[in-house]
Amino acid sequence: MLRKFLALMALAVSALAIPCFAQTAAPPPPMPALQSPSQSPAQTQSADEAQFLKTAELFVRKLFAWGPDFLVKLGPLSPSPAPEFYLVPVRVTVSGQADTGVLYISKDGKILLRGDIFETSGDPYAANRAKLRLDGNPSKGPADAKVTLVEFSDFECPHCRLLYEGVKKTIAPHNPQIRIVYKDLPIPQIHPWAMTAAIGARCAYMQSPASFWKIHDALFENQEFISAANIWEKLLDYAGQAGLDKNAFKACLAALDAPKAVQENVADAQVLSVTSTPTVFVNGRPIVGGDPTTIQQYIDFELGPKSAAQSSAAPAVVTPAKPAPKPAAKP
Repeated sequence: MLRKFLALMALAVSALAIPCFAQTAAPPPPMPALQSPSQSPAQTQSADEAQFLKTAELFVRKLFAWGPDFLVKLGPLSPSPAPEFYLVPVRVTVSGQADTGVLYISKDGKILLRGDIFETSGDPYAANRAKLRLDGNPSKGPADAKVTLVEFSDFECPHCRLLYEGVKKTIAPHNPQIRIVYKDLPIPQIHPWAMTAAIGARCAYMQSPASFWKIHDALFENQEFISAANIWEKLLDYAGQAGLDKNAFKACLAALDAPKAVQENVADAQVLSVTSTPTVFVNGRPIVGGDPTTIQQYIDFELGPKSAAQSSAAPAVVTPAKPAPKPAAKP
């Protein structure tokens, strides 16, 4: 599974550490400073970059055990927040699934870093918050809340259902002062009815924002009873139970507005390098996998000592062991 390999890379959403590798194999050579008399500067730079990336790819393939079945593309090189390092985009495709990430390689080719690089002079999550488009998405809680929890989720994802249960039973009741925003990230390559469910929930939101949460809850609570064969029937049933106009709901399912809104959220996820569901942001701070205990920790931190003490009266969240989240294949 692609996620198994990409998890090693700590792709761009790691919030806890910036691991780095010791040099264990031949690193990429430094970018040459001199040019051949027969080449123009532009041609020399292009050739140098191609060689730099080719050698880097050999190193990365060995590092992550990516054999011939893995299609690996590195580059182009671009500046990074650390002046002595290049930012190197990485795209990996295997078995029809693809994912992207970022590596940092020193300009002399001797050091490779994986994870995030932050400038210590500012808010490390301000950039994430700026990219989190919230308007036009289902939300509940105060609009001016001190803490905003944004969830990228998939209605067919079993890990997302676990997060749904944790939020409903513990996080939301004990943190009424926070705002919760839902954003779609269906993964149709492995969840055949997830996109249809996302469109249906979006149609509910477009007809009655409050009804979105009724459809949202019904989809997660009945997840094991839903299939690609009955998703349309289930959506119509849930729409009726939510008090929606069924004719308008059917028309929305056949129109383009709801799918467009879902795809806009998928695009937002790509901008934020979100590659799995669930992924949660607490005031821009990412949590891959949506562990409820970590979410509560981040909420407490953002609320501050006094408010956190009040919310800490909630019972400790016990999260059952579960496999790693599924990767989202990029369109």
